[in-house]
Amino acid sequence: MFKDLMSSRRFAPLFWCQFLAALNDNFVKSALVILVLYKLGAEQGAALVSLAGAVLVMPAFLLSALGGELADKYDKAHVAFWIRVGELPVALLAAVGFLMSGSAEPQIAQASVPVLFAALFGFGCWAALFGPMKYGILPDHLSVRELPAGNALVEGATFLAILLGTIAGGFAMATNGTGQPAIPEWGIAALIMTFAGLGLLSAWAIKETGRGDPGLPITRNIFASTFRLVGELYSDRRLWIGGLITSWFWMAGIVALSLLPTLVKDVLGGNEQVATMSLVTFTVGIALGSFLAARASRTRPNLALVPIGALLMGLVAFDIAWTVWAATPVSGGAAASPLAILGTVTGTRLA
Repeated sequence: MFKDLMSSRRFAPLFWCQFLAALNDNFVKSALVILVLYKLGAEQGAALVSLAGAVLVMPAFLLSALGGELADKYDKAHVAFWIRVGELPVALLAAVGFLMSGSAEPQIAQASVPVLFAALFGFGCWAALFGPMKYGILPDHLSVRELPAGNALVEGATFLAILLGTIAGGFAMATNGTGQPAIPEWGIAALIMTFAGLGLLSAWAIKETGRGDPGLPITRNIFASTFRLVGELYSDRRLWIGGLITSWFWMAGIVALSLLPTLVKDVLGGNEQVATMSLVTFTVGIALGSFLAARASRTRPNLALVPIGALLMGLVAFDIAWTVWAATPVSGGAAASPLAILGTVTGTRLA
């Protein structure tokens, strides 16, 4: 079934469209984190790294309800296409920001940070509008028996895009043996525009669905639509509890991803490659846990895994705190490599 879906116009363009969008979002975020933490040496580097995650995610809370209304009122394929069109100027802004970061003028290089944050916020806004559509369109094109496979492919592709974007962004901003960036700034800009362009082509190929509810009014007040949506969720106890569980999981994940790069640089003394390795390790752990949960659930969701997973996450968080409480930088004043970090008990235990 997976092969049939990936070769069908009913599903394949949507798959690649959302994969490329998530890849671009996380590529920019990862590259921005390394830029702020290791390149520009901003005084508020740690705070800016944490802010980057919030800037990308916050629009999901404010705009998801609007995205759902747009997907219900208009043809979902058209919505996807125009969202990708709107993403092109944001990608161009991100490209300009990275070109500015490579300037020999310190003022211009520092000015790239707010430009890149604005671009990251723009990516988050378009992602929030796109999210409801990418799941809502599946029942329009897939049969009931195809829905589990379609959802699995979309969710799996999202995590894969996060992983690849994190790796690519960290690698792009890393320095080689001569102190030069592994990929020049113009190359990073070209990659961002290429991802955006391919995403637009994929959106153009999505099969039309027709309008779902042409008479549906669009709520212009995003706060009103958001809180109405939360209220509807609260009215169903089962959905509300599930929403709280999911939200807690993502909150814990976002906090961990935000703190990891700063912890690696300031506590362990690791270089850019170590920060990227830590983010990748975290993402691989999520993917592996998802696979194990799917195997354990078999034919239906196994809710008994939820408290077990939460308990283990809490215990591991305490162990991480204990591990790094008295940790010192691995190698004097020089930034340590991944091999140097993993060669220590603290490094391997943290991993």
